[in-house]
Amino acid sequence: MVRPTRSRSTPDSAAPPAEIPGAATRLAALRLIDAVLRRGEPLDQAAPPLLRPVPRADDRALATAIAQEVLRWLVDCDALIDDATRQVLPEDAKARSVLRMMLVQVLRLGLPPHAVVATALPLLTGGPRRLAHGVFSAVLARGIEGALPLSPSLPAEVAQRWEAAWPDRLDAIAAGLAEPPPLDLTLADPAKTAQWAETLGGVSLMPGHVRLARGQAVEALPGFGEGGWWVQDLAATIPARLIGAPPFAGARALDLCAAPGGKTMQLAAAGWHVTALDKSARRIERLTENLARNLLSAEVVTADALTWTPDRTFDAILIDAPCSATGTARRHPDVLHRHHGFAELTALQAALLARAAGWLNPGGTLVYAVCSLEPAEAEAQAAAFAATPLPVTAEELPRGLAPTPEGWLRTDPGMLPTAGGLDGFFAARWRR
Repeated sequence: MVRPTRSRSTPDSAAPPAEIPGAATRLAALRLIDAVLRRGEPLDQAAPPLLRPVPRADDRALATAIAQEVLRWLVDCDALIDDATRQVLPEDAKARSVLRMMLVQVLRLGLPPHAVVATALPLLTGGPRRLAHGVFSAVLARGIEGALPLSPSLPAEVAQRWEAAWPDRLDAIAAGLAEPPPLDLTLADPAKTAQWAETLGGVSLMPGHVRLARGQAVEALPGFGEGGWWVQDLAATIPARLIGAPPFAGARALDLCAAPGGKTMQLAAAGWHVTALDKSARRIERLTENLARNLLSAEVVTADALTWTPDRTFDAILIDAPCSATGTARRHPDVLHRHHGFAELTALQAALLARAAGWLNPGGTLVYAVCSLEPAEAEAQAAAFAATPLPVTAEELPRGLAPTPEGWLRTDPGMLPTAGGLDGFFAARWRR
């Protein structure tokens, strides 16, 4: 596994000549990779400032795609590089990262080799440039077809954890990580599922859901500005679905750790009076914008759930707890290359569960969810929580999924492969 280390050679040490078209895009991609592997930053947090110097939207998208594919196929790219040279390249060497970028542009993004050479080699000078050119040529001389495996190899520590947790699912999970996911939309009105599927040219895997091919310009799709739908992975919609419809008019639901707001909007659209809480002011701002665009309302609170005390109790509580997010690796491959403080996360998750349980009205429903493939964050938390279980049923899930024997939800990226897959999620439900 590539670990964050301090590099002696950073991507800023040699800017590409301004007259070379496309070189600035590759420099931005290199800096994104460096932010993840050397500094341990989440890619989506590192991207805005690092992409700002790239003026064109399509060039920013290309830089992001290059970085994502390097992180998705990093172990396999490194194997190709090491097999093509006798020279030892440190994991944090700039030449190695440039080579990774060059390989994924040809092998994954389908760009012509001459264009890759022209735009990437200016990132290096002297010996490293000659080395990168030689290794790249040696790899391509062996043939592009079949150079990468069908499924990306997992970083060693991740493979070790998941082999222990999911021995019968590991190959399927890896296969599910090979491609970025399709575009999933959650509909404000599930009764209009067939109408929206036809209008958008997509397919539906359950009421209130439409799936489109990836690469769509979301803002240009019908219904974006009218509040007809919002972007949300299919697996991520299930926890709020498990809350169900409000049992009576005026029923109140609490969405803990609510931003960016997909689950809050699901609950509000279903008729709940929602309190949406998150401690990040920046993320709350995005939640508020999403509510306004979709013509939905909620009481929005910026506070830490561990210190906040509500002035009322609730008929339903949804805890989409902070977690490692390893279940989202097909859309966020950087999560597999960043350190996760599992002990701190599991302690926080248990504390949130215990605290929220005291805010639930008699007869109320509590759902705990994480977008993680780590049992310590998911199954172990549910098993340790003492409350009356309310098992998940097959009728509440997309076609092709089934509850676990314990009555929990567990998805992984290898499930529903012929329909486009879904993220890894866990959810458990209880009733007071």
